[in-house]
Amino acid sequence: MNEFDVIIALSMGLGLAAASGFRVFLPPFLLSIAVRADAVDVNLMDTPFEYFDSNVAVILLGVATVAEFAGYYVPWVDNLLDSIASPAAVVAGSGMTALVLEGNTDPAIQWSLAIIAGGGVTAVVQGATVVTRGISTTLTAGFANPIVSTGENIASVVLALIAMVLPILAAVIVAVLIGVIVLKASQKVAPSSA
Repeated sequence: MNEFDVIIALSMGLGLAAASGFRVFLPPFLLSIAVRADAVDVNLMDTPFEYFDSNVAVILLGVATVAEFAGYYVPWVDNLLDSIASPAAVVAGSGMTALVLEGNTDPAIQWSLAIIAGGGVTAVVQGATVVTRGISTTLTAGFANPIVSTGENIASVVLALIAMVLPILAAVIVAVLIGVIVLKASQKVAPSSA
């Protein structure tokens, strides 16, 4: 087990997990394409993730991605999708982190990192998107939500692609993103507690 490989895999997993906080199906769809094209160096043969390396997975995730993208452009439907997407995003973020760590670590470490780090990153990003959409819905009766959705779509695509091509950069971006989210949340809490 090479420590550098574990760091690269974890960095990729965290980048993909954060991207899942913006859109649930897009990062797994892109990862499935990358695995299918051998662009991501992970051996899924005889693992629980073997289905990711199939045409069926690519097609199903592609259809789900298009449906998710379209749904977020319909005011009020986007808020409903957020309530469904929040737990699904955490599962997707944890799963992708575990997938890219497959074969690089002991399964106990793999799943601990996947659930705590991958799931945690996804939950923080997804929570921030839910709050942002809620504010947009409240202030504009949902009319500005397509703008929010476009930003989330772009963020998810860019972050997922960076995670697969430059995983260390993705981890740095995720750290900055989480830092900004935590800082903003603490600034909103601090005046209320005074």
